[in-house]
Amino acid sequence: QVQLVESGGGLVQAGGSLRLSCAASGFTFRRYAMSWYRQAPGKEREFVARINWSDDNTSYAASVKGRFTISRDKAKNTVYLQMNSLKPEDTAVYYCNVRIGGYDSWGQGTQVTVSS
Repeated sequence: QVQLVESGGGLVQAGGSLRLSCAASGFTFRRYAMSWYRQAPGKEREFVARINWSDDNTSYAASVKGRFTISRDKAKNTVYLQMNSLKPEDTAVYYCNVRIGGYDSWGQGTQVTVSS
């Protein structure tokens, strides 16, 4: 079955950087778009970034554009989220996502905390 395992979260000061990883298994990784979402305390889960399966074209939420970069390594079945210039409002649990046949699969999430 589909399995997504995130890692790389932690505590960082404002202005710092983190790189999140999501190891994928149980499906043909190169054939599906991959996304990152996040959920802050008391808020709904929100879209962060997406990378297409066919051309690796990317899209970002306005709040992270220019600071975050999504990428993928098809040989390692892994998607990354490089986060630079982090702000306290980026504090959230970050989730990896894939949609297959209209069904969303999620990882367990990784906590990112940005201190001011």
